[in-house]
Amino acid sequence: MIKIQALSKSYGQMMAADDINFNVEAGEIFGLLGPNGAGKSTTINCISGLLKPSLGEVSINQHSVLSEPIHAKASLGLVPQDLALYEDLSGMENLNFWGQAYGLSGDHLKQRIETVLDQVGLTTRAKDLVNTYSGGMKRRLNFACAILHEPKALLLDEPTVGVDPQSREHLLSAVEQLKSQGTAVLYTTHYMEEAERLCDRIAIIDHGKIIATGTVNDLRSEMGEKDLITLTGDFSQADQSVIEGFELIEWKDHTVRFMAEDAAGKLSDILSRFEPGQIKQTAVQQANLESLFIKLTGRELRD
Repeated sequence: MIKIQALSKSYGQMMAADDINFNVEAGEIFGLLGPNGAGKSTTINCISGLLKPSLGEVSINQHSVLSEPIHAKASLGLVPQDLALYEDLSGMENLNFWGQAYGLSGDHLKQRIETVLDQVGLTTRAKDLVNTYSGGMKRRLNFACAILHEPKALLLDEPTVGVDPQSREHLLSAVEQLKSQGTAVLYTTHYMEEAERLCDRIAIIDHGKIIATGTVNDLRSEMGEKDLITLTGDFSQADQSVIEGFELIEWKDHTVRFMAEDAAGKLSDILSRFEPGQIKQTAVQQANLESLFIKLTGRELRD
């Protein structure tokens, strides 16, 4: 339903997206994970037609975004990071406006408005002005506007940023419902727990390149039995040889990260290698998607 082939986008010498390839099938949620500046938004903007790729091809429902933009975008819904709402209109008036922009009208538009309001839990606030909504409610309405026309493919660019727990649950449940109806969903997020809950497959992107792709279980298996150890303190005078025999991920003056099998059993030995007072805090993280992400990128997802 969404097909990306050799997609690249450059700004002078800087490659914001570099040879990106992936497909998203009908009824699949595909996660695109990466730290800020990794290339997620560039990729989303090329898929939606907001940016023209320097190289490569993007198609939606077998229509090229470049050569058949009207047909391609007819099958596409987009939930951008920035809210696309008119705050001096009510929730229902916003939906009516966007519904007509999508070509809906009459009883069909009325029925779709009622359906999406129910999906995002805003039926009782439909006639209130958007400027009276909480941040989470605005996010839910933003989502509702994007699915009014029942798109076959949906781009969700960090749809739950800054929302309250109730709004997050409404949004995640709505995404799961769309999947069950056969919608192809491309999902970017800064929340690893959302990716683990929702995504059938995940691609990790960093510095404009896809560096790993697979199911959550596939990606977890890449960690093997190794745990991630994070030490915080003052390591400006320490030598990296103190962690010889372990897989170094990151060494900074105040943070050291490395991988080790049976970290809990070896922690006493590890700590004894450092000078007294050097280590202020120690964290051991069992192999999971977040520890793999740190291993591959050297950064946390929210960095």
